[in-house]
Amino acid sequence: MATTQHYLWASGHFLLLLASIRYFFAWVMLRSVSSWWYKASYTGALVSYAITPQPNAAYVKRALLDENVQYFILAIFWWTSKPITISLLPYAIFSLFHALTFTRNALMPQFLPSGPPASAGGPPTPHPLAKRLQVWVKANYDSAMRVVAYTELVIFVRVLVGTITFQNSLLSPIIFGHFLRQRYYQSAFTRDAFRVTTQRIDDFVRKPGRPPILVQVWDKIQMLVGRWVGTTLTAAAAPEGAAPRR
Repeated sequence: MATTQHYLWASGHFLLLLASIRYFFAWVMLRSVSSWWYKASYTGALVSYAITPQPNAAYVKRALLDENVQYFILAIFWWTSKPITISLLPYAIFSLFHALTFTRNALMPQFLPSGPPASAGGPPTPHPLAKRLQVWVKANYDSAMRVVAYTELVIFVRVLVGTITFQNSLLSPIIFGHFLRQRYYQSAFTRDAFRVTTQRIDDFVRKPGRPPILVQVWDKIQMLVGRWVGTTLTAAAAPEGAAPRR
């Protein structure tokens, strides 16, 4: 049975999901929208990703390596910064899956009757709607995580260009770049997104007829980024089964 803390966690995800949908809809329709919806989205993220701190150094060290804490810290930064719409997309995708799972596990059993036991004396089976929801979540989870990984690469490009064009602060690419570096080490999906993106750029740059200077610049960029990451971007990705925990 869901606890009060579990309901609070879920309420944050529902708030994030609904507020971000409202904000995205207005953005796609080219309509003006109050930044309140943006703030509400990240308020939901702060509620969902918040954890109870413990006053000791060992806890802090472990927490800084926890991806939930990293997303929590990043949400604080986005909440206090000028709105960047695409930054909401990864959080919204996570919240969609969490909200659906919470609905299936905690809400549906309260309103939908369970099916007959699969075997004599066994537990009742879930309602068919709950079962279909479970199948959909499992079938689409990996694809959604790949979308998140590529979106986070796009966000980095967005804040990098935004710094050059004075659309966001200089801190944005620094903070998000550090976050992305952590994701590279912790997420097989992020490593695969780096690998595929790097390979496609490499194929384009090294295509016969391209100016030699283009190859030189690209090689320099790869060297600098590789040093910053701590490994080469073309390193083999971890097995896809190593999905991130959230």
